[in-house]
Amino acid sequence: MDGLVSDETGALLPLLAAFEAVASTGHVTQGADLLGVPQSSVSRRLRALEHTLGVALFAPAGRRVVLTAQGRDLMARIRGPLHALDGAIGAVTRDADGRTGLVRFGFPLTLGPVSVPRLLASFHDSAPGIRLTLRQAHGAELVRGLHEGELDVAVVIPPPVDLPTVPLGRQPLRLYAARGHRLAHRKRVALGELAEETFIANPPSYNLRKLLQSWCTEAGFTPRVAYEITEFDTLLALVAHDLGIAVLPDPEVPRSDVTGIALTGGDYSRGIALARTPTPLTPAAQRLHDYLATRARY
Repeated sequence: MDGLVSDETGALLPLLAAFEAVASTGHVTQGADLLGVPQSSVSRRLRALEHTLGVALFAPAGRRVVLTAQGRDLMARIRGPLHALDGAIGAVTRDADGRTGLVRFGFPLTLGPVSVPRLLASFHDSAPGIRLTLRQAHGAELVRGLHEGELDVAVVIPPPVDLPTVPLGRQPLRLYAARGHRLAHRKRVALGELAEETFIANPPSYNLRKLLQSWCTEAGFTPRVAYEITEFDTLLALVAHDLGIAVLPDPEVPRSDVTGIALTGGDYSRGIALARTPTPLTPAAQRLHDYLATRARY
């Protein structure tokens, strides 16, 4: 058996469907009507199934047919799997429907409280039947999900180089410090002035952390990171308690306990893109992709 279903099992599926239809109705004619095929086709399938299995599955009973002992045993064994297969095929068909399908959508950790819900609400107004499964994660995880078929469409920061993308804009990054920090009164600051500061940052695998390391190296120092955390709200809470400074995008929900300061001396921003899986999109996923490609701007 090369795949999940053997050639023998694959050939038996239409025969088993005919068997299940006739067994359920007790009539070859009604079974044929249930399947939407000619009665002669159902009769041939039943004879082929009995020949393949080497047993009689039905016995005549007046105008009806009834199951033999072997037929009852087969019916008990296949009814659940056949219904599960039918349900799986129906679910896949519904999920691919352009009006009622399912789309698996991802977006970054730094977006979500405002812009993404607003966009999705607007999309829902135009396509109320489409269902969404949402995943919020950092960029590398979203890209992996697109490559492995776990996601259909995602807003990704930074834009991946190995997937189809549509540019959506750029995300400026600023220095964030507690209200009582020595730099809190400044409107702008050069990155080189932060060499003696304590930083709070994401783990090394995150794009923001990689950018921080690269920019600080260009400014002539290595950032001293005292706290690492994945969750951005908690990161800003640590900044608010003056445990360190951070280089971050502006939070979508403004905070009064921290202050944002512009960084000078370089382009401290990163690209935002709409990315899609490399495999063909379902009609529903294509609708969401096209909607976001024309309306999502940062």
